[in-house]
Amino acid sequence: MAVLNDDVNWDSWPVEDYLSENYRELHPADAAVISHHSAFYRELAPGSVSRSVEVGAGPNLYPLILASAVSRRIDAVEAGASNAAYLARQLSGPPEESWLPFHALCRSLNPDVPDTLEGALSPVRLVHGDLRSIEPGGYGLASMHFVAEGATEDFEEFKDFCRRFVECAVPGGHLVAAFMENMPTYRIGAESRWPGCPVDTDVITEVFTPLTDRLTVSRIQSDPTLPDYGDSGMVLLTGVAAAGDSAEFQ
Repeated sequence: MAVLNDDVNWDSWPVEDYLSENYRELHPADAAVISHHSAFYRELAPGSVSRSVEVGAGPNLYPLILASAVSRRIDAVEAGASNAAYLARQLSGPPEESWLPFHALCRSLNPDVPDTLEGALSPVRLVHGDLRSIEPGGYGLASMHFVAEGATEDFEEFKDFCRRFVECAVPGGHLVAAFMENMPTYRIGAESRWPGCPVDTDVITEVFTPLTDRLTVSRIQSDPTLPDYGDSGMVLLTGVAAAGDSAEFQ
């Protein structure tokens, strides 16, 4: 039987193992994501989005840093207790120095990113909840990184999460996302097991085409410096939520 999102104890997400395996240094794959997303954010005026959301923020700070170039407020929505506690520590005190290279790269690619890591995180507000708790149409920009495909083993539930992600944005609101490509059920650390729903560029295009306008989907290759979770790379997405006519979303 496929593992569904509600079958998983997300409060026990192994934050330290996850950070050690993925974010204690800046890996080429994440540098490629940052480069791709920076081009997207450079097309938007600084401070032009009054409220943006990072869906399933986890302990990953670089999507928040990227969004700081255009967002006056960023809601980091996170349901898991361990992830939320880590985010709260980063937002309330000096962030860990391991994030400084991520900030430096974000700022070098987009000078609209605030000039300090603390400044980039200052618009962020931690919101306890998951994708299903987010008010539809509440944001001018919605961002999601490595969430929907790693939150369930059921493809129909994955598609529902993608639909809810798009609906977070006002019609015509901006969308930016990244997915692990062909991610199976996987382990972090020595023992913990987590769901995976394998997707690729064709699947992402099929799922998001009816929901979006100006959709772009691309991929980057698997990064040998990262742990082998069984994935084959990453899929990157930008677009706008469908059914909007206005070009300005505040």
